[in-house]
Amino acid sequence: MNNPFDPSHIQEEKAEREARRLRLRTNLLIALFCGVLLGFAAVLYQTQIVNGDSYLTNSDQRDLQREGGDSVRGEILDRYGRVLVSNEVSYNVELDWGAMGADRLSILTQLLDICREEGVTWSESLPISKTAPWTYTTDTPLYFVSVTEEGEEATIPTSLGRLAVKCGWAEDAAKAQFTAGRLLTTMCQTFGLIEKKNPPRLSNRALAGTLAAASQSFGLLDQSGSVTQADRDLAGVLYELYLRRYEVNNNPYIFARGVDITFITKVKERGLSGVRVEMSTSRKYSTNCAAHVLGYTGAIPAGSSEYYKELGYPANATVGIAGTELAFESYLHGSSGTRLIEKDQNNNIISQEWQTLPEPGSNVVLTLDSALQSTVEDLLAQYAAKQKEPGGMAAAVVDMSGGVLSLASYPTYDLSTFWENYAELANDTENRPLYNRATQGLYAPGSTFKMCTAVAALSEGVITTRETVECTGKYLYYPPPYQPACWIYPGRHGLETVTDAIKDSCNIFFYDVGRRTTIAVLREYAQKFGLGEYTGIEIPEYKGWVSGPETSTHFGQDWYEGLTMYASIGQDTNQFTPLQLANYVATLVNGGNHYQCHLLKELKSSDYSQVTQVCEPELLDTIDIDPEHLAAVKQGMYDLSKTWSMARYFDALPVEVGCKTGTAETSSRAASTNAVFVCFAPYDDPQVALCLVAEGGDAGGSLAEIAAGILAQYFSTGSSLNAVPSENTLLR
Repeated sequence: MNNPFDPSHIQEEKAEREARRLRLRTNLLIALFCGVLLGFAAVLYQTQIVNGDSYLTNSDQRDLQREGGDSVRGEILDRYGRVLVSNEVSYNVELDWGAMGADRLSILTQLLDICREEGVTWSESLPISKTAPWTYTTDTPLYFVSVTEEGEEATIPTSLGRLAVKCGWAEDAAKAQFTAGRLLTTMCQTFGLIEKKNPPRLSNRALAGTLAAASQSFGLLDQSGSVTQADRDLAGVLYELYLRRYEVNNNPYIFARGVDITFITKVKERGLSGVRVEMSTSRKYSTNCAAHVLGYTGAIPAGSSEYYKELGYPANATVGIAGTELAFESYLHGSSGTRLIEKDQNNNIISQEWQTLPEPGSNVVLTLDSALQSTVEDLLAQYAAKQKEPGGMAAAVVDMSGGVLSLASYPTYDLSTFWENYAELANDTENRPLYNRATQGLYAPGSTFKMCTAVAALSEGVITTRETVECTGKYLYYPPPYQPACWIYPGRHGLETVTDAIKDSCNIFFYDVGRRTTIAVLREYAQKFGLGEYTGIEIPEYKGWVSGPETSTHFGQDWYEGLTMYASIGQDTNQFTPLQLANYVATLVNGGNHYQCHLLKELKSSDYSQVTQVCEPELLDTIDIDPEHLAAVKQGMYDLSKTWSMARYFDALPVEVGCKTGTAETSSRAASTNAVFVCFAPYDDPQVALCLVAEGGDAGGSLAEIAAGILAQYFSTGSSLNAVPSENTLLR
């Protein structure tokens, strides 16, 4: 009998247990290994036998593509380093006509259903109401009338008008007459949303034609009742796709912007062909002002693809379209990169590799003061709200070296919603919010031109600072009926020096002085002051016109020597931009140095580590103004600021001001005038000059309150913001 406590027995049992455990582990590992082999064999069988043909085809059709990668655009800042435009990452939904194929309507229907479920707003610009009854959302949906720089009217088709011609809905957009319901029905028929119903045939062809014409005139064939709400939603999206199909609009159709992950998941689950969710870098606006100056970006415009291709831009690049985004495109864009992308037959990306990394653009610092710009735009809006019939307004503020501190045009728009509201903005032909009146609005300067006449006459020795002209209420040099009156008539100013005449804005004084100076000399000095000449600003501007025989000939008018009188007080065919007038005043009060206007202050590297370029003021011309003559002219502007009508606004300012009002007649509307106002400050050491224009304004003096508000903003903040920062501080 074995002893259980025998040490040798205990050792044998322990060895047996270890052997059993080893066999168990070995069997488990063998089973696991066999399972892995069986699984691997199953995968191989599935790949090689079941799906072998598919994978073989797919491997043969893999495509290696080289694509351009767009760079990150530089930021835009104001003169004090406030960021105005930057970038943000977002997810956008883009639609591709070709990739949708024959299932286009089904795909779009499902996409719109997802949008309704998730509360996502999609973008479309069809100018027909989104709910019944169908009406146009703009006064002229198919065309609008634009006025060229030469003052001529041109009929320009809208996007809808151009598409209507290309689709055969109309032969001429300007002559087409559609009710909204009839046009929407025609579109839905073209898009395949509803069937086309022909009117009943009549044996009498003449009677049939008459009835058809009458029915169309009264909208009886609109069939608009057959267009449902779902049809209207689809029609809006298809309208955008058709614009791109017929190359009316070559920008990618961004169906929705900034969608969330839930929306993206639902779209991916449906597998909707032609619906792409793209991660993109879009412009982020930190200000709601200066829209006309900052401008906007978009896809490469039609007709410019070759130009940008030569610069190395990829086909899908985002470029500046207007404003400083366009003017400083070469700085903001940076360098595009290239990458190799491998795709399968289903257009799925297999791999990608950067060959050349894109380099971000430079940061552009503008001369603008965004706080001042905001104040100017607010004051223009407040003034317009008080008018019975508000028209367009413009303001320009420049420093003595041509740097633009503020450039405002009213009505304006919001850059953050520009593309969503583009159709409405473009079709608003009454208010024209996209029109930059500050650089492209041409206005008669009225009496603000009288300082130019005064300087010309004084410099050429026609008059002296002490010489007087008697104002009797009417100018009697010419025989009746050519005896224009002064604005004060039947009153009179009496004996007036040049200083008095500027303060009183005496027309008789300047009629006589202008006639004696001659139109040739007036034109010469006006052009030296930059009037009727390009200012050189980087964004689009109009040149304007200076009165004279050549200008009258251009406009098809006869020139008479007597018209020199009207030209000398800023009437006749004198047409200048508000920016020209502001820079003209700056040129006057700085002693005659005419600088080019500019928006660029400096460039900074993409990481803000260094200043790479500084814009130096460019002197374009110099007018040799005698200090005595300049003092006499400035004194008249100062005296005007001290009259009761002006002093109530300017006396509260911390600086003294010189100003001049202007009320210019315009032929655009009967018995209508434009109000013009210019001023500068401080009087003893001028720093800024500004011009205000109000279309349909009563008188230039009505703008003095706005001017005082602008100057109050500038001189309450400008000095502190101009302080030199201390060393070893972090700056943008």
